[in-house]
Amino acid sequence: MIRVLVVDDQALVRVGVTLLLRTAGEDVVGEATDGLEAVRMADRLRPDVILMDLRMPRVDGIEATRRILNAHPSTRVVMLTTFDDDAEV
Repeated sequence: MIRVLVVDDQALVRVGVTLLLRTAGEDVVGEATDGLEAVRMADRLRPDVILMDLRMPRVDGIEATRRILNAHPSTRVVMLTTFDDDAEV
């Protein structure tokens, strides 16, 4: 089973993604509300995959991903965003 950490500052998105993953039988080990919390949870929980929002308060998804992969290079991060602007992505 894949251990997943869901990271998004919007509660509705976070809860929805978590529900979908759990319904599909995945092991959601945690939910983080921003990049700083994601880094801390990744250190503690050691997920296999992190679903990471791009834009969040305190620490954005790009910086959080840098920090996580520096400490845990085998972790896989999938970036999520609702932005449709190519420059943002």
